[in-house]
This record gives sequence, structure tokens and C-alpha cells, in this order.
Amino acid sequence: MFPPADPSYLSMQSIARELNLPEKQVAAVIELLEAGNTIPFIARYRKEVTGGLDEIALRAIEDALEKHNALVARKATVLKTIEEQGALTAELRKQIEACTDMRSLEALYLPYKPKRRTRATIAREKGLQPLADLLLQQTKLPKSKSQVLADFVSVEKDVPDADAALAGALDIIAEQWSEDAAVREWMVEKGTKFGQITSTVKRGKKDEAEKYESYLDRSESASRIPGHRLLAMLRGEAEGVLRIGLQMEDDRAIGYLKSTFLRNRSFEFARELSAAAEDCFERLLQPATQSTVLQMLKEKADAEAIEVFGKNLHELLMSPPAGPRVTIGIDPGFRTGCKVAVVDGTGKFLTNTTIYPTPPKEDTAGAEKQLLSLIQKHNVELIAIGNGTASRETDAFVGKLNRERALNVTKVMVSESGASIYSASELAGKEFPDLDVTVRGAISIARRLQDPLAELVKTDPKSIGVGQYQHDVNQTQLRKCLDRTVESCVNHVGVDLNMASVQLLSRVAGIGPKLAENIVQYRDSNGRFSNRKQLTKVPKLGKKAFEQAAGFLRIRGGDEPLDNSAVHPESYTLVSRMAKELHADVNSLVGNATLSQKLSPEAFVDDRFGIPTIRDIIAELGKPGRDPRSEFKVAKFDDSVQSMEDLREGMVLEGVITNVTHFGAFIDLGVHQDGLIHVSQLANQFVNDPADVVSVGDVVKVKVLEVDLDRKRIAVSKKAIG
Repeated sequence: MFPPADPSYLSMQSIARELNLPEKQVAAVIELLEAGNTIPFIARYRKEVTGGLDEIALRAIEDALEKHNALVARKATVLKTIEEQGALTAELRKQIEACTDMRSLEALYLPYKPKRRTRATIAREKGLQPLADLLLQQTKLPKSKSQVLADFVSVEKDVPDADAALAGALDIIAEQWSEDAAVREWMVEKGTKFGQITSTVKRGKKDEAEKYESYLDRSESASRIPGHRLLAMLRGEAEGVLRIGLQMEDDRAIGYLKSTFLRNRSFEFARELSAAAEDCFERLLQPATQSTVLQMLKEKADAEAIEVFGKNLHELLMSPPAGPRVTIGIDPGFRTGCKVAVVDGTGKFLTNTTIYPTPPKEDTAGAEKQLLSLIQKHNVELIAIGNGTASRETDAFVGKLNRERALNVTKVMVSESGASIYSASELAGKEFPDLDVTVRGAISIARRLQDPLAELVKTDPKSIGVGQYQHDVNQTQLRKCLDRTVESCVNHVGVDLNMASVQLLSRVAGIGPKLAENIVQYRDSNGRFSNRKQLTKVPKLGKKAFEQAAGFLRIRGGDEPLDNSAVHPESYTLVSRMAKELHADVNSLVGNATLSQKLSPEAFVDDRFGIPTIRDIIAELGKPGRDPRSEFKVAKFDDSVQSMEDLREGMVLEGVITNVTHFGAFIDLGVHQDGLIHVSQLANQFVNDPADVVSVGDVVKVKVLEVDLDRKRIAVSKKAIG
């Protein structure tokens, strides 16, 4: 552990207090992170060391450590800069070192921060700082007001008269007051608690503001405004339609400034200083406070939206896989026809064609013949239909063929979100250089049904369409969240070492893009891996990478049965001890739940393995390599409902949840336009967070409440449906 004098010890203490966690656990996690261990590895294989902290707690420590280190580095820069100016006092150093967040640190640094030329800097250039200092003392003047000001009049310095001298000095004073850290903190606190976020349409933009009709003249409490509404307002501002502001209690704020800075009401310049306080607020502090409060609210809204995106992405990536079955993928279309691709159970592309089951080039008979031939020739079990243009018509065509020919083929509507981006990407070009982008899209649709996780990792998560204002939030934080979500899902499920793509392998703990390429190249050159040990022969894959990755990689039908489980190679000797205890061999123990349940965890505890790890191993031996994802289930769309025009109030339909937000959930009913289940319609009881009730991928029944064809909006309810 860290000695008390070590800066890392202070970091650990601070983080432990912030997260309300024991110092011992935080210190252990920090040491593991600094030793190059990944979060998935620590969460799964170092439970004894961390006290069983889960991935969420580990990420919180990682984030807090990153934030703390950034604050420490910034403090060092600020202290050095102020010291170089000769302005660093012992009291200021103490204040800076005591800062616990970046905003308070920057507030202290503001007076010393290099800035653009302001009215105050121009006044200082004219030699008016001494006059400002004299006025700030607010004590009896050595001369009359006119004589004091006359001393600073200078034609050479562009101070033509007493009024100009006074105005310049007051500009300096207003800026100094506006840079007071305590005053700024008070303003931000009051602006956040009592301010109103206002939204108005810009002059001449009313005709362009239809989609922002709810925000053309709106005022909402800064302390209670929902994040999604703020982001909608800010998007309107970014598009040049809306003007967003912060309305404060101006009189109260100005009164606070006067009570703070005006100490001598009988001072000769008291009236002028009072006017400077008003100018300070109106010209400097109010805009600065508005900017800070909006930034703080935006950061909060971003965090909420990013959390929603992360949850939705997690649910989508963890969607039940249809499994290794021969699948047809169809990318529907009217004018250009439907692109059809066949892939085998491993996702390998077999063949493709184009069919025209719908106008304007309708050839139903030909389309039936082509599709039937592919189904029979390749023993197709699944048909994945993209949910874009012509999807319902194509779905109806396939359903009719399935019924009339008694094919017993399962058809599923699959989200196309991001498929077109993937099919036009450099990656898809390398994978299928001789195929048209639309055929690549059909292949991706088929693979998405077989294994959503394995296919979706090839697409930028932002393009998958399960977010809330994903283009408006902090892109760095969004990327960080999404990368973590993908990493978490991939390692939770595990990866087949002999089938995984470079993109999937690169998400495995400890590997990354370059090592993933090396693994695939080694596999292509030397054939399939027969055991995990062979990984050490892959160029540049060292002991640390092997340690981090091995437990998350699976080898089916290899030399070592434990290689197709989540048991880490470092624990193989422990499994041998367990088998010996049962008078069995490892082969007979792996996959035998009845046998593994006879093991007593306490009997195997030693200085390397504790109860948490031993219990995990015993559970894994019972069901080695078990996929943690749910059982595959298909939504049954109503064949009589093809478009919004077919919907009627009161209809009860089955659909698939496609997106979950803070205000409700969106559901695909098979009509090209998702319906909205408002949070108030999700359950018979009060729902605080829609994510507590539904998840992306859920198959649910809803009742149609309202259909607005003009605005293309569908309102549905899950109440009393279940």
C-alpha cells in the first residue's frame, strides 16, 4: 500500500471519501490499475484483492483517479504561472491547494489568467490602476474629487479629462470585482437555485422553428429543467433558431454586490462605486454566470443522455443471438429491389441475388422462385429482414411464401441502424472487396440476427440509433462511455478465438486493435488455435496481454476443456486439485454440474485463491462457456398492419423496444415509424426511470392511443397490457 507521504496516498484518501468506499479497497484498485490491469480482468479475476467491487465501482474509481490526476496537474500549472507573475502569496497557495474541483480552481486563477484586451486592460495601459486602487480603499481622500482625478488626466495616454479617468478606473474596479472567486460562486449558486432558463425564437426565424414549437417562448426553473429539454433548446440555439438565456433576480444580485464591496457609504465616490457594481453585474457577472450555469446544466444533461445511450447500447449488444444457423439477410428496397445474401452458421458469406417482390419492378413469381431455391439449397433456417424502406412489404411477401410452402423458416425484422455506414466503410471493403455495398448490408443484417454483439462491434456505436441527443452531447465523454460499454459486453459474453473478427478481438481485455490483427494473421497462417497457450506465439503478445485476455477467449473442441470456459489459465492447477478431491479427471468434471456441486469452496482456500474466485470457478465448471444472454425470442407483427394508415386507436399490437429515454420508450410496431410509450404510460404504477421497466430489445404488447399522420407520431400505452 501507499505510505502516508506518497501523493498517491492523498489521491486514494480523496477518492475514497468522494465515493464513500473503504480506503483499503480504493488503494488496491489504484495499484492494480497502475500495474496495467484492465477493468474487466480486475472485476472477474481479482475479487479477493478488491473486496469484490463490481465493474461499476471500479469504473468510478478509475474516473475519480483520472479526474484527480488532472486536477493535480492543473494546480501545478496554475501555481507556476502565478508564481512567475510574482503574485503567489502563502494564502493564495493554500486556497489553490485546497481546491477539490476544477471550477473553483479556475475561479481562483481567473484574475491572473492571460486574457484578451478588455476595457479594464485598456484602462490599465493608460495608467489608471493607481486611481482604481485609491477608490477601492474607500477612505477619506487626500485631495478633493476633482484634484484626485486631475492627477490622472493625460493627453499622451489618451485620458483627455476627469470623466475619462474616472470611467477607466471604474472599468478596472468592475472587472476586479467580477473576478472575485467567492462572488462568482455566490452568483452561480443563486443562478442555479433560483434562475430561470429562457428560450425565445430569434427574430426572423419563426418560419424555421416548427420542430421547436414547444420552446419558442419558454421559461423553466434552472434547478428542475429536465436534461432532454435543455438539450433540445441548445440544439435549437446551435441551429440559429432559438436564443437561450438565464434570467436571474437582478436586484438581489446587485444588492449582494453592493453589500459585499461598498464599505463606506460616506465615501466621496460612493455613488460612482455603486454604479460600478451595477455595471459589474450587467456587463460582466450576469453573462459569466449565465455561461457557467448553462455549462453546468449541459454537463449534467450530457451525463444523463450518455448514461441512457450506454444502457441502451448494452441491452442491444446483449440481445439474444439466434445462434449458428444458416441465415438469409434481406436489405429491402422498391426501385432497386431487395438485396438477398446467404451466410452459413459461422456467418461466412455463401451467395447473393436480387429479388423484386414489390412495385415498380414487381416480379412476385420470380422472387418466390429465387428465394425458395436459396432456402432449399442451403437449408436456411432464419430470414433477417432489414427494417428500412419496403420492409413491411418484404416481410409480408416472405410470410406468405413461408405459409403457402410450409417452409418452417423463422423470419425476423432486424434493425438496419448503422448497417449502411458499415457496408460503405473501409472495413467492409476489405472484408468483401468484390461485393456491392447493398449486398454487404444484407450480409450484415443476417449476421446481426445470428450474433448481434459480434456484428455490431464493427459499427460506430453512435450510428446504431439507440441514443438520446447523441450528436449534441460531449463527444469525448460519449465515446468513452460507448467504448466501455462495448468492452464490458464483449468480455462478459466471451469471444471464440477461432472465429472472432479483428474488431471483436480488439475489444477483449488487454488486446486492442494491433494485437487483434496479429492474432488473426497468425490464425490465417497457422490454422485454428488448439489451446490458449498458443496465444503466446502471436507476435507482440506478451505475458501481460495474455494474463488480461486469456480468461475471456474461448476455444471450442481444443486440447484443454477449460479453454472453452471462463476459468483463467492461472487457476487450472486449482481445478486439477478439485478433480483430484473428487477422484475424477478434469475432463469429467468440466460440464458436470452434479459433480461440481459436491465441491466445498472452503476446502480450496489458500494464499492465492479466496472464496469469491473459487465459487466462480465451481459455477463455471457446472456450465462452462455458458452464454449469459437471454433466450432468442421473436416479435410477431400484425400482418394486417403495414403502415401508419392501418393503425386504429384501441388496437393491441406486439412490438420491439428500440430505444429508451428519460421521457419514455420507443417501440417498433412494423410500420416504419416507431411509436412512443410515454413514461406515464409504461406501467399502472408510477415510473421514475423508464429503464426500470423496459429495455432495448424487449418484446412487449401495447395499445394504440393516438395516431397523428401529419406529424408522423404514434402514441401507445403499455398500461394494463403487461
